[in-house]
Amino acid sequence: MSSPQPAIVPDRGAAKQEEAVIVKAVVRACEFWKLTNKESAELFDVPIATWNRMKAGDFRGKLDQDKRTRASLIVGIFKGLRLFFNGPLTYDWPKSANTGPVFNGKTPVATMIEGGIPQMLRVRRYVDGLRGGL
Repeated sequence: MSSPQPAIVPDRGAAKQEEAVIVKAVVRACEFWKLTNKESAELFDVPIATWNRMKAGDFRGKLDQDKRTRASLIVGIFKGLRLFFNGPLTYDWPKSANTGPVFNGKTPVATMIEGGIPQMLRVRRYVDGLRGGL
């Protein structure tokens, strides 16, 4: 008979390190896309004061599943654009008006802010489709 497995205790230090990397990646993507602090905060769905702490490297909070999902989508869109465009459009596309069916003449960033995670997923699939990665 096997003995019971000990409970796995999460390493909070490792989790904080992981969160710092996630925050840094999101901040960098938003900077490359030339988003304003307001746009960045709205896209990541945090108060502007929290976004400013994230930018300054002073964020001490915990990222919930919503923020981790948003971060994954932002980084995935960023990576997809780099793979597809590999040039200035990599950084300009998110704030450029788009007539595609997913955007209806608005910028991808504006639609993602308005539509939250479901729209972020659509944009991610759209970018993946552009590069043939569906």
